[in-house]
Amino acid sequence: MQDYVIVTDSTCDLPYDFITENGIVIQPLEYTDGTETFEDGPSTDLKQFYQNMRNGIQYKTNASNPDGITKTFKPLLEQGRDILHIGFSSGLSSSYNNTRLTADELAEKYPDRKIIVLDSLAASMGQGLLVYYAAKLKRKGASIDEVADWLKENILHACHQFTVDDLKYLMRGGRVSKVSWLLGTLINIKPVLHVDDEGHLIPLAKVRGRKKSLVSLVDNMEQSMGSFRDKNEIVLISHCDCYEDAKFVGDLITERFGITNIVYNYINTVIGSHSGPGTVALFFLGDKR
Repeated sequence: MQDYVIVTDSTCDLPYDFITENGIVIQPLEYTDGTETFEDGPSTDLKQFYQNMRNGIQYKTNASNPDGITKTFKPLLEQGRDILHIGFSSGLSSSYNNTRLTADELAEKYPDRKIIVLDSLAASMGQGLLVYYAAKLKRKGASIDEVADWLKENILHACHQFTVDDLKYLMRGGRVSKVSWLLGTLINIKPVLHVDDEGHLIPLAKVRGRKKSLVSLVDNMEQSMGSFRDKNEIVLISHCDCYEDAKFVGDLITERFGITNIVYNYINTVIGSHSGPGTVALFFLGDKR
């Protein structure tokens, strides 16, 4: 039987018990508070991290680098294992391209091993949703090529919808202008965004008020699911330290669509640094993003 391992970035936001149970290997990304650099991972106190942001600490993030990628890949290759890497969107980070280039170099040194690096064109639990289905196929005995083929066919069916509570974090990252931030704050505008087919963050709508923005996530889900309406065996919801709001979205999904298998988790430091406390993100399969 072909021995391969699924590798993904810490930006996938899947619960660590799922990661462990399925033998998934995590490539950690890094973040810094300006004085010290940390690895994004299970030891991070995310509640404290977001409280720090509320208190004014501004974090910056680093993409995966060749040394770190080699540190993750090389032991697996030396164990005689092939690698299927599901990477953080190239539209949001250079991590995927860094991984692809590093994998090409390692493939020359380990010609008997197979390394497949795929661009998820996704973020947070959108990336995690693809990892979830890849792990499921692997458990059923699918080969590395069969799983890779499924991912290539379905990457653009991984739908993202998210909203933020405070525009200032998107403003700092250049996602919205300072004028939009000031006006939006003044009249309580909450943007609803998604990740498009190129893996970029794209505004979908602007609504007034937090509750309306959360409801709009589910409204957009209804429009996007299409033929996948009865095929969503799981829905994933991630959040930046606002579980009650995430649960409100999940309960509405159960009420509207009858879906009860909903997994909640924190958004990691790398993505949360840019979206800020109060972000709620919804992920599911649909006809179109």
